[in-house]
This record gives sequence, structure tokens and C-alpha cells, in this order.
Amino acid sequence: MEISKSLVPPDAQHYLVCGTKDCEKNCQFYCNECHQPLCEKCRDEHQKNKKSKNHEVVHYKQRKRQIPVEKCKTHPTKYIDLLCEECQIPICSKCTATTEHRSHVFTDLEVVFAEKCSLCHTEIAKIRSSFEPTCQDLKLEIAEDVTEIKKIMEGIKASMKAEAEAVKKLVDTVTSDKIEQVEKIEESLLETLSENLMIQPIPETFKPVPPIFTAGQHSKEDVAKLLGRITVPNAKLENRKIKPMETASTQLKPTGKQRKQDRVKFDVKQTLSLSSSVTKVSEYTVPGVDYVKHISLGKPGRLWASDLYGNLVQTDLHGNQLQKIQTSGGIEGYHTVTQDGDLIYTDQKNKVINRITPDNTITDFIKTGDWEPLSIHSSHINGDILVGMMNKGEPSKVTRYNKTGTEIQNTQRDNKGQGLYSTPHYITENINGDVCVSDWNKHAVVVVDKSGQHRFSYKGQGSGFTPFGICTDLLGHILVCDATVHLLDQDGQFLSLVLASQQGGKYPCSVCVDDETNLWVGQSYTNTVTVYNYLQ
Repeated sequence: MEISKSLVPPDAQHYLVCGTKDCEKNCQFYCNECHQPLCEKCRDEHQKNKKSKNHEVVHYKQRKRQIPVEKCKTHPTKYIDLLCEECQIPICSKCTATTEHRSHVFTDLEVVFAEKCSLCHTEIAKIRSSFEPTCQDLKLEIAEDVTEIKKIMEGIKASMKAEAEAVKKLVDTVTSDKIEQVEKIEESLLETLSENLMIQPIPETFKPVPPIFTAGQHSKEDVAKLLGRITVPNAKLENRKIKPMETASTQLKPTGKQRKQDRVKFDVKQTLSLSSSVTKVSEYTVPGVDYVKHISLGKPGRLWASDLYGNLVQTDLHGNQLQKIQTSGGIEGYHTVTQDGDLIYTDQKNKVINRITPDNTITDFIKTGDWEPLSIHSSHINGDILVGMMNKGEPSKVTRYNKTGTEIQNTQRDNKGQGLYSTPHYITENINGDVCVSDWNKHAVVVVDKSGQHRFSYKGQGSGFTPFGICTDLLGHILVCDATVHLLDQDGQFLSLVLASQQGGKYPCSVCVDDETNLWVGQSYTNTVTVYNYLQ
């Protein structure tokens, strides 16, 4: 029986069927060579087949997109499958031998197509993450305007009624005075008539002339003039301010150099996976701190580290102290390096965020008012500044500033009005825009999406979970310190414990991942930073 469209839930998903003939099982895998979806059973058979055993079979979500089939205009019997990097046009394999393209560099069109698809999906996600919260904001703003207009109109109505009552009272007063005047005239006339009735020699009498009342001539317009009037100002309507979405023109049309860099990053991401074992790469001692409670990586070969006594130190990888600052910070992720290479850090005591420029000048960057800034992170996506803050008597919050320090968003409560955070002492951002907060009082990692909607909270793998340092990697994994380092996927599912105590992972407190996908771990009770390789 056909299901009515109205009965299909809005979040229903398309059911992917295996591409093998006569197989109707759920598709989970994809052969990139055959461009065929496969179920688990058909995948196993596909990999056992002599003709296809060397084919690249991946999870369906990681599949290469099949390029549209199009024949070459120069060689109609051939299909277009290459991109000439010099000419920037698609060609067939036979075109490579022509004079026009001789000695040129060619790229597999499937690779280019996969890159473009990935970029488009990224941009679609950006558009969605911008469009949906903007619409919600406009909806709330318009609702507030409706409420305000109703309030204004009710006030005008009340004022009109009050003015009418005042005019009515004035009319009543004037009427009362006139009636009193009439009564006095009446009394005088009656008195005169009484005197005429007394027995006396008949005097000459006169007939009184009674007063005449002439009604006032008032029109509705005359009465309206007595009352105030309501007018709508003849002002130009003001457009609502909408934050412009970051355009992707430069990403969708990259230069040759940019395309090469993007391709390297894309290829690295496509080939990375969790290693079966964790390898220690190197170890550094940070002078000037007793412990390593937080790490910020600056330019290559430079490291910022802080301890619980407010010592913030910059060092090179040879153990040479380059700079030391006394701060009000402690066991928080209170410093980060911006996209411009500047270090910014929170000053909890003075409720300000300071910036240290490359020439070591310290300036006030952002003032946080009554709120005490605890943790801070500079977005690798767009340069936004994320700050975890506390204020007595109120739920803690995360405030987003743009790279110039303008406040653009506050996240404080969930959909039920409950406070999301208690002590947001470490903070980071994932590759999908999620904001991840390590909150030790809630004993949880609290994750919201870019619009501030609560996605999930991770509370460890048993009792006593007390999260500290937190970071994410190129694959969207979340790494958070407890007694060891927990590894989660971007949806909060626990994957593994990255470090065991025998690997030097006893009491890690701070973590970050560098551009080479190495994991840097700072210890709670020593001034040692250890670097590990956990991806392959």
C-alpha cells in the first residue's frame, strides 16, 4: 500500500540499496573504481574476486563522487577524464598527446571533482549554519517588534481614553456651573414675582423676560480638535541588520597555488585514520612553569604554556625561555593563538582579554563587563574568539566575538531554559563548527552547534569523570583529558583511551593537535610536554 506523503516524517532518510543485481540489502560501502554501492556481504565477495580484489572499497560516506559522463568534443569516441592544469579545461586521455597540451600537467578529473564536491558540501554546511540561526534571530526580533507595537498601541489607547475622560470632566464642570447660574436667575425671578403678590397699592408692574438657552453648535470635528491626535511618522523604513555570511568565492575558484595546498590538506584528511598504537615522538621541558595546565601552539618551533600559579611562558623547542608573563589564570585554558599569530589571554581579575602582539606589546583587546573570563579559543575556521565566562548568580555562558572583538553571540541555556555550563574552564571548536566545553563542575564535556543548540554532553566512561584540557583534530575527533586522554567522535561517541599510564599518560592536563596531526600533552605535576603520534 502506498504511504501518503503527509504520513512520511520530515526527517525520514533515503534507504540506500546495494548495487549488486538482485541484492536488496542496505548499502554500507562503495567501490570507487566501479562506482557501485555495496552491502557488507557483497563487499566481501567483491574483494575476493580476482578482477576487483585490488579495488578501493570505502564506507559510503567516504566515497568518491562519480563525475558526469561526457564525451570529448575533439575525440568523440573518448570520455573526458583529465584536467589540464595549465589550460584549466577538461580533456580526454587522447588529448594529452596533442600539440596543444604537450608537456602540460594533468590531474585525474575524479580527484578534482571529489575536491569540488567536498568544498561544496562544506559551503552548504556553512550556508545552513548561517541561514538557520539568522532566520531564528529574525523571527525572534519580529516577534519582539510585534509585542512592542502592541504595547505602544495599548499605551496610545489608554492615553486617548484618559484625555477623553479629562474633557468629559471639564464638560461636566462647565455644565454644573451653568446650571448653578440658571438656578440663581430662577431664584431671582421668583423672588421678584413674590414681591408683586404683596397687597399694596397697585403699583406699576412689569412682565419678566425669561432667559433663553442657546445650544452650542459643535461638530464631531470640533470635538476631535479638543483631543490629541495620533500620527505615523513619515520616516524611511530601516532595514534589519543581518550579519553577512562569509562568501566562498575564493574557495570555489582557488588559484593554482591555493588549489595545491587545499589538495594536500584534502588528501591528508582522506588518508588519515586512527593508529593501532600511540607512538611517542618527542618530549620537551618548559622552563618557568611548575606544571603544564594549558598549551597554545604559535608559529613553528614556539610554544606557550601556563601553570596553576599564573605563570605564562613562551619557549622554543630547545628549552629556551623567550617570554614570561604573570597573569591571574590558573587551571584553565585561558590563552590561545589567533589566526594573525598573536597570543590572547584572559585576565579574570580585571575582566578583560589581553592581546600580545609579535613585538611583545600587551594591550586590552576585549572588556567583558561584569563577567569573569575563564577559557578562550581562537577559531581555526573563521578567526572568531570563543570565551567561557562566569558571573555570580547567573548560569555561566560562552560568548562568541569576531576577530576584531565585536560580540556576536551568547550561549547560556538549553531549549528547556536550563543553564548549559557551570565552570567552562577549557574550550575548543570542532571542524563542523561545534563548540566543545570542558566543564569540571558538571563533570562533562558540553557540546553545542554553531547556532548554540545543545548537541550532547559526554560524561566519561564511569563515575568520577573530571575533564580538563580539550582539543579537536582534522578528522573531527574530540580529545579531552581526565586521568588519561579520551577520544570521541564528533557526535560524542567514545572511541578509545589514547594514552595509558605506561605511555607517560599519567595525569595529563592539557592537549592540543598541531598541523602535522601530532598530539601535544602537558602533564599535571611536571613541567613536561610530550608529543605523540596517534593517527596514521
